[in-house]
Amino acid sequence: MHSKFYPHKRYKHTLDFLQEVVPKGAKILDLGVSNPFSEIMETEGYIVENTKGEDLDEDFSSVQESDAEVVTAFEIFEHLLAPFNVLKEIKAKKLVVTVPLRLWFAKAYRSKTDPTDRNYHEFEDWQLDWLLEKSGWEIKKTKKWTNPSLLPITQRPLLRHLIPRYYAVYAERKA
Repeated sequence: MHSKFYPHKRYKHTLDFLQEVVPKGAKILDLGVSNPFSEIMETEGYIVENTKGEDLDEDFSSVQESDAEVVTAFEIFEHLLAPFNVLKEIKAKKLVVTVPLRLWFAKAYRSKTDPTDRNYHEFEDWQLDWLLEKSGWEIKKTKKWTNPSLLPITQRPLLRHLIPRYYAVYAERKA
């Protein structure tokens, strides 16, 4: 396990997973605008370029023009209407993805204040696996983890503490 403390349990799990499958120094195209986790990857020795906020359902230029060895998509695909399309356009040979898992006791996420912040997909693990396989990727490693919160102490936080909420996948482009 990595020794540094990060503000979110999911950041730590995501970084640990990334370090298991991608060597430091790798050039990464991180789907989504620069964010706190992009900065963590850079601090940890990765060379990170982010997309520019374009609609990845319609504009694939960032993934088509990138010479990155690895593409990362940390909690991005659930926001897209058709992630299959951008997955087909990725030129890199390696992909690391995390998504929130669909939970039977919670509705899909939708921000009450930002009309663009919502999840179109909340995947079951097999659905993401199928999406990746159909779009030309071979899954090499997966991992799940729970949401860290137990507060307030009610049924929903307890279930979120016990049932995996996040799913990570490392895949390589099929030959």
